[in-house]
Amino acid sequence: MLRTNTCGELRIEHINKTVTLCGWVQKSRDLGGMTFVDLRDRYGITQLAFNMDENKDMSDKARQLSREYVIQVTGTVIERSSKNKNNPTGDIEIKVSEIKILNTAITPPFTIEDETDGGDELRMKYRYLDLRRNIVRKNLELRHRLALETRNYLDKQNFIEVETPVLIKSTPEGARDFVVPSRMNKNQFYALPQSPQTFKQLLMVSGFDRYYQIVKCFRDEDLRADRQPEFTQIDCEMSFVEQEDILNTFEGLTRHLFKMVKGIDIPALPRMTYTDAMKYYGNDKPDTRFEMKLVDMKSVVGGKNFKVFDDAETVLAICAKGAAEYTRKQLDELTEWVKRPQLGATGLVYARHTAEGIKSSVDKFYDADALKKWSEACGSQPGDLILILAGGEDKTRKAMSELRLEMGTRLGLRDKNNYSCLWVVDFPLLEWNEGDPNLLASLAGRWHAKHHPFTSPKPEDIALLDSDPGKVRANAYDIVINGVEVGGGSIRIFNKDLQSRMFEVLGFTKEEAQKQFGFLMNAFEFGAPPHGGIAFGFDRLCSLFGGAESIRDFIAFPKNNSGRDMMIDSPSEISDEQLKELFIKTYQ
Repeated sequence: MLRTNTCGELRIEHINKTVTLCGWVQKSRDLGGMTFVDLRDRYGITQLAFNMDENKDMSDKARQLSREYVIQVTGTVIERSSKNKNNPTGDIEIKVSEIKILNTAITPPFTIEDETDGGDELRMKYRYLDLRRNIVRKNLELRHRLALETRNYLDKQNFIEVETPVLIKSTPEGARDFVVPSRMNKNQFYALPQSPQTFKQLLMVSGFDRYYQIVKCFRDEDLRADRQPEFTQIDCEMSFVEQEDILNTFEGLTRHLFKMVKGIDIPALPRMTYTDAMKYYGNDKPDTRFEMKLVDMKSVVGGKNFKVFDDAETVLAICAKGAAEYTRKQLDELTEWVKRPQLGATGLVYARHTAEGIKSSVDKFYDADALKKWSEACGSQPGDLILILAGGEDKTRKAMSELRLEMGTRLGLRDKNNYSCLWVVDFPLLEWNEGDPNLLASLAGRWHAKHHPFTSPKPEDIALLDSDPGKVRANAYDIVINGVEVGGGSIRIFNKDLQSRMFEVLGFTKEEAQKQFGFLMNAFEFGAPPHGGIAFGFDRLCSLFGGAESIRDFIAFPKNNSGRDMMIDSPSEISDEQLKELFIKTYQ
């Protein structure tokens, strides 16, 4: 080893010990008679001291050092005269007797410090430098700890880790696949897995009754802060279980991770139906750190000749506690916020509940008695602000859901260090696809699975598959933390006849179903056990535990918002010779 110690471990008890350290020069300070150098490695920073009067050669060498030089030093641990309480090694420094430059470095394009002057694109291009920063390194250490504790918990629950293939078969259900041409099989393609779904079900048929994998998955879909073209899942499956067994097991995992990684004891996770989530929060991943539930006001506000409300399919309100003092300027700004194209609301109606009474932006149509009914419906008190949106059902509910979250943020109710977890259950099994841009165009105008086509319907709803597919509930569940869906799963179909019926509802012909999923259907004939599972979005889990919005901060080498790796310049073109070998023609 080139070093005896790291730059983060030496303390006051090591005084007079001779040590050898290696690392990168963080900064140097030439004070004339004394030169101080901060030496950094993965473990911390140690100050090096060079005294001109005692060792001129060493001091001269120290003055030649620049930022990010890689050096080796040997010296004696001494007590610092001016201690740094903000640094774990701040009580000591190294009186250097030998120094060796292992490698020089050019000036980095941004400062390698917590508060850097580098923008996102620049740091992505030089990600290997960005990873030297403490704040980024700690994110990856958190990721490592979460993975380690996940394995520890699942191992004690008798789960076995099994690797499944990365080159698999493309399937038409779900998001777009990344496809990989096969040179050995002309005009045929592999796909990168969107999840190991069918393989983990086959493992259940194989008798591996408890499987898990921390696995890479790939989806060719539009990107955003919490989405990457390649991402990581904690993928799990269990045999001979019902929904309650899955929820208990993975609620246990969630509580274990919070306890071991964050030191937090979270309470038992409440259950909420999909119907209630949509009714009271406007989405299926409610942020329950605060109340401010959606209130249906249609019956309360109608019949007053206010056309906006009378003609609306839906009228929804929220009560923002303590926001009655919002100025007209703030309310106008909120109105413009909900009218953005992403939400598309036509306007915003408000009512201030003050000690003097309730005053609204539509007092022309509503007298004091009518406004009192608004207050009773919303549960407002003096000091509160009622906000109302009206319009079509889906659009208005979505807009009000976003407005609720925005008000929660503005009122300081979404503390990233406060965690509220729950299960959402009883999802619809199917959704009608009018043309989702993240799904294949061929799936438009037909039912598609809300989770995936292997999700079991609730047994009591199976009869509705033929008569009213939209009312069939899935034996499915999501785990939600602070308004983020971090995991989802279901009890699976394990009967060939029911699986065939499901494929029919989804618009597959028998030939298509056999071609795409015949291997799974055939396996079911050899004795498939009842089984179910769940997958956690590992990157999302890391960002939640780290208190960050973007999952990119917790991935060693992430892609940007266009799906590009700025560091290695990927994706990139390949040569004509490679294209010819793969039997691929280019189209302009």
